[in-house]
Amino acid sequence: MLKDRKVRYALLSIISNTTLITLKVIAGIMSGSVSIISEAIHSSMDLGASVIAFFSVKGASKPADKEHPYGHGKLENISGVIEGALIFIAAGMIINEAFKKLFEPVEIEEAFIAIAVMLASALINLFVSRALYKVAREEDSMALEADALHLKTDVYTSLGVGVGIILIKATGIMILDPIVAILVALLIIKEAWELTGSGLNLLMDARLSEKEEEEIRGIIESHSDKYIDYHKLKTRKSGNKKHIDFHMTMNPELTVRETHEVIGIIKKEMSDKFINCRVNIHIDPYREGGEQGNE
Repeated sequence: MLKDRKVRYALLSIISNTTLITLKVIAGIMSGSVSIISEAIHSSMDLGASVIAFFSVKGASKPADKEHPYGHGKLENISGVIEGALIFIAAGMIINEAFKKLFEPVEIEEAFIAIAVMLASALINLFVSRALYKVAREEDSMALEADALHLKTDVYTSLGVGVGIILIKATGIMILDPIVAILVALLIIKEAWELTGSGLNLLMDARLSEKEEEEIRGIIESHSDKYIDYHKLKTRKSGNKKHIDFHMTMNPELTVRETHEVIGIIKKEMSDKFINCRVNIHIDPYREGGEQGNE
């Protein structure tokens, strides 16, 4: 059910972006506004990102198999990097068009329609991005979070373009249109930088956050009477699945059965604390009078 839910919300993003692109292209042609055309370009990239997110959440939800024993979760991380690259491309296209209009300003026509489309776009994307963020947080989905970030930026840029057109009509300064478009592009570049960096960091198997590792240590140390020490703690994330690996030197007085029970309890507590968690615990032999943790 949860997997189907992610796919449904990714599809919602595709539908909303397709609708908004159509409206923005029509409004841009009717008004002659380069900032609205830039918004249509931005939404086209958003649509591409939504399609990528749709297929990545479908692929990432596949269970582990012989060729991919750790699952397919990194598809979501790859998706985030690709979506970030798409945003860079969109920003470049917007800046290119805006610079042309800086030297050849075009008078804005059909301003009421242009403003109405921008405000409608902002409201629709606000609703959809909030819905995507909610599902992304609940299911720890980077692909949906990246898609939501696209749409959130679209809210700000659509509002910016709408306000820009209002100012143009109020002041008669036509050059405001390409200036607003360039500001839109700079905001998009900032978004792309953060998104791409986050995706690459996860692809390089960056550790979990300091807070999460402290919680992991807290669970282990709550059973300190059962082991001599623990060491080689390593964490990483693949898609929405957290991987936790560490070694333990158990109390030599415990039987194999008791050791197995302790390990089972620790794994359960971690699975209860972290959704989609895979825990691997390696048991090292106890060396009386010797240094522990060499295995």
